Amino acid sequence: MSNASPSRRPRPKPRAASFSVGAKERNAPFGPLTERTLHLCVDMQRLSSKDGPWHTPWMERVLPVVAGIAGSHPQQTIFTRFIPPVTPEQVPGTWRQYFEHWREVTRERIDPELLRLMPPLQALVPPAQVIDKAAYSAFSNPALLRHLRARKADGLIVTGTETDVCVLATIMDAIDNGYRVTVVTDAICSSSDACHEALLTLYRERFSIQLGLAKSAEILEAWPRSE
Repeated sequence: MSNASPSRRPRPKPRAASFSVGAKERNAPFGPLTERTLHLCVDMQRLSSKDGPWHTPWMERVLPVVAGIAGSHPQQTIFTRFIPPVTPEQVPGTWRQYFEHWREVTRERIDPELLRLMPPLQALVPPAQVIDKAAYSAFSNPALLRHLRARKADGLIVTGTETDVCVLATIMDAIDNGYRVTVVTDAICSSSDACHEALLTLYRERFSIQLGLAKSAEILEAWPRSE
């Protein structure tokens, strides 16, 4: 690990990457999307809707965008769900403290319907896949990485909630596992506007080689469907 001051490190500038879509070549600053690129949608559950204890106000706004991406490529979509423990005593360390504070979301108390995906997304399963997790990152469940490797995924399109918690943890683990990540800026949301904007700035300025930012319309135009 380098000991150089971060402020002195040269920051790579975003570069347009050329890639094939059908018989055409396109350039996109967010990098190549192929038939093996998968859509990873993080925790778009009723838990974070207006009916749930973790209401994220933006979610209703981004839901149609997420549903449009997933609906256009359901076979290339993976949904994750955050599944809390039955009781706080089932989890170690600070997770126990966390669920003692949020005891209302433990499975002994919460309505199980709130753990389901939002209805427009649930309707896409199958062919879309669902992988449950018990921590922030989608990669905390080893089944995700096995699934990506089995499908020879070459990159991930990331959507979901929240920008600064589960989406952030998932993105960092995806990068650590070598995946090129494309974050769909109008398909992620947070309960904190300031943190959402700070994370977009971080991604843009510090991870431009391994991560790109794009609008949903750009994704839908550039992403080929798998056969």
